Amino acid sequence: MSGTLPHFLQEPDDAYIVKSNPIKLRCRARPALQIFFKCNGEWVHQNQHTSLEHTDLGTGLKIREVTINVSRQQVEDFHGPEDYWCLCVAWSHLGTSKSRKATVRIAYLRKNFEQEPQGMEVPINGMIVLHCRPPEGVPAAEVEWLKNEELVSSLEDINIDTRADHNLIINEARLSDSGNYTCLASNIVARRRSATATVIVFVNGGWSSWTDWSECNVRCGRGVQKRTRTCTNPAPLNGGAFCEGMSVQKSTCNSPCPVDGGWAEWTLWSVCSSECERQRTRECTDPEPKHGGRLCDGAALDTDNCTGDLCIQDRKLLHDVKVPQADMESTNDVALYSGLAAGVVTVVVLVIAVMLYRRSQSEYGVDVIDSSALTGGFQSFSFKSARQGNPLLMNSSMQPDLTMSRTYTSPICFPDSMEKELIPEPALFDPLPDLKVKVHSSFMVSLGVSERAEYHAKAPSQTFPRGVVQEIGGGGGTLGGRGKNQLTPVQPTLVSSMTTGKRPLRTSGVFGHGGGRLVVPNAGVSLLVPHGAIEEDTTWELYMSITQQVSSALSDEGQEILLSPEVTYGPPGLTLSCPVALTIAHCADVSSEDWNIKLKRQTQDNNWEEVMTVEEESTNCYCLLDTQCCHLLVERPGCYALVGEALTQAAGKRLRLAVFGNMEPNFLNYSIRVYCVDDMPHAFQEVVSVERGRGGRLLEEPKTLLFRANSFSLQVSIQDIPQFLWSIKPFTTCQEFSFSQVWCSSQSPLQCAFSLERYSPAANQLSCKISVRQVKGHEQILQVYTTVAESEKDTVPFFTQSDCTITSQTGSRAFRIPLSIRQRICATFDTANAKGKDWQLLAQKLHIDRNLGYFACQTSPSAVILSLWEAQHQERGDLDSLASALEEIGKVQSKHSTSVDTLDRISKTIPSGDSTINCSSEELDANHT
Repeated sequence: MSGTLPHFLQEPDDAYIVKSNPIKLRCRARPALQIFFKCNGEWVHQNQHTSLEHTDLGTGLKIREVTINVSRQQVEDFHGPEDYWCLCVAWSHLGTSKSRKATVRIAYLRKNFEQEPQGMEVPINGMIVLHCRPPEGVPAAEVEWLKNEELVSSLEDINIDTRADHNLIINEARLSDSGNYTCLASNIVARRRSATATVIVFVNGGWSSWTDWSECNVRCGRGVQKRTRTCTNPAPLNGGAFCEGMSVQKSTCNSPCPVDGGWAEWTLWSVCSSECERQRTRECTDPEPKHGGRLCDGAALDTDNCTGDLCIQDRKLLHDVKVPQADMESTNDVALYSGLAAGVVTVVVLVIAVMLYRRSQSEYGVDVIDSSALTGGFQSFSFKSARQGNPLLMNSSMQPDLTMSRTYTSPICFPDSMEKELIPEPALFDPLPDLKVKVHSSFMVSLGVSERAEYHAKAPSQTFPRGVVQEIGGGGGTLGGRGKNQLTPVQPTLVSSMTTGKRPLRTSGVFGHGGGRLVVPNAGVSLLVPHGAIEEDTTWELYMSITQQVSSALSDEGQEILLSPEVTYGPPGLTLSCPVALTIAHCADVSSEDWNIKLKRQTQDNNWEEVMTVEEESTNCYCLLDTQCCHLLVERPGCYALVGEALTQAAGKRLRLAVFGNMEPNFLNYSIRVYCVDDMPHAFQEVVSVERGRGGRLLEEPKTLLFRANSFSLQVSIQDIPQFLWSIKPFTTCQEFSFSQVWCSSQSPLQCAFSLERYSPAANQLSCKISVRQVKGHEQILQVYTTVAESEKDTVPFFTQSDCTITSQTGSRAFRIPLSIRQRICATFDTANAKGKDWQLLAQKLHIDRNLGYFACQTSPSAVILSLWEAQHQERGDLDSLASALEEIGKVQSKHSTSVDTLDRISKTIPSGDSTINCSSEELDANHT
């Protein structure tokens, strides 16, 4: 030891004091008898040192470690020419050694940026430079860039450079680079955000190629011909300038005048023939007809008898031989007119026969008239029954109904435009026996039950390409869309399990250039194919299906749940020129921002990839999340589903609660079954199918319960049972589902059952309450009033919605907005005005003002916006909201007189309800036939 100077194993490091927290400086040396700190040239008192000493087992030398604390007050009280500093001095028997100087500074970060980024408008392929100088700070702040609240990385995109003096440089601007940019500065103390800079990448319009010259506008003499070009190569976007120059060129032309033909002189007569005739000819060559002139009038051949009608042939005069030929022609005329008269008589007889047949057929069934042919499209339905008598004891003929219109606003079925006479299958809802009603609705509803009932359907007025097969939970039946004119009601079948034997709900239809709409019945799922999405002279058979197997779309972490059905549309090779609108029902409570909801798509290897989150900006897909359904604009066929991750315990999903009951075979026990399913139409239809097989009866109108992600269970209890009439086994009045069972119950409806026993067969009235509540959450009460049936003949089934026979519509019938008006709207808003953002204003007034970058990438942004509006309003039949939006735009743009008149004319020609204002009859016939 005596021959070695101290060697520092650890020297003090530069440090920063954050807020009021002191820092530690540490030194370690070998060999060292003593170590002391010297700060700012003065020795630190020995009492402020903390020393540790041990011996190095390898060398036997002493190792000493010393630490001191430096407070914020010490640094602030020091006023020297340099920063506060400290070093270590170590002693050994040979001498002393000094460590490096360590500076101690107080860390801070100012609030105000020295330079903030400024918004800018850049032409496509131009350079974007956003400047940012962060606030002053110690240590110096590091800078990051955010685009629409997402981190921008130059490593992922070689077109972006963020390394040059904290500036953001985009070498070649793309449409997808439009967005809101924020400079983010941070150090160990704090993080600061700059003001947001909006960058708009615009596209200046470019002329297309000239068309061919038109024909001369006059047929004779000097005229004019023209050719045109359009500002569509490319079309101006995001405020880009419209093309400069003329869109029409004109040129003079000379059209040769037509020359009418004239006869030349007759030739000489020919030699008299064996039939005593001679001939002569002439040609239309004096002059010849040219340039569309008229041909010569008259005959080119002339014949004459060269013997004065005295020529004899077969011992008869020539004119006597020709007489029978004339008589034969007269006979042929008589036969022709006789045949025509017979045909007219046959047609009259057939018409009379058809009228007599239709009159005889009108004596059967119910006259069902579809008034939706006037309003067109999809309509919800609602069945209401008035409760009479004692409200606590309700007769079985007045059961509450399932009111779908108060639950689902998604399309369920197309209106059937033909008249039908029908008596329905045994069903699950209110019984109204032996009653026939004239129903004005878009749904085929018949009230009346009979064992010998038959279904009479006339041939539809419009033929659709494919029928629909609906299979739910293994129950129900199959109903074709054509080829059947007499069907018997589908009998209920027993379903042993709701989780096995499921096959997809599927529907299909053939679509062409006119587009159309496809709907999965009673499932809240539809597909809108816009006009022009499919090329002309091309047809595709499109299909949609709902997968009911166990979902594979969820991530392995187990944090996600399925919020919608898995919906597939195809075929896979489908090519489209614009996006289609896919509507999918969901069960998420979207009233708060407690969800992270993602759209996923199944890949070819059956894995799932994330397409987008519903709140992000994307140019590949558009997602509009409504209260009960999600409207997607997609171009790639495939299988799609919504999954969600709860961000807080306040996140919730909607549950659909329904109570069914029926008498058990011993006629003493009554079974009550309570179902909890995700609030989606297809999930509840599965329960309906199961109960139809069991012969169950809906005892109360289904209700909705909000189930929160607070990890608490769901309790179902039965209350207020008449004690002297009915009994229930002890400890069975309350049943409970764990949180995970309910939260992850998308694939299998939850069910609990209560068995009640009556003391006397005379007790035929049952009233009780079913309470469904989440612990420390919401509660819903299902009130049961029913009359217990003694035998099967007393059990009157209640009616439900019939299966849809039409699930696809093609052409103009499928759309709310008539094609001519749609084209006029697109022509008005796709063409830039003085500000160049007409379609953006249209989107704003229609409350579709998010992710505008997606529409900017489309050939016709207005057409895609209108398709999304069609999908969002497919159930409401009027166009008042669209007309109001156009009127508002006209008022906002009152300074631009060139567009106000156009908007005013369009808004006045939009149909309102069942009538059309100032719209020609020809236009209505073309769009609403």
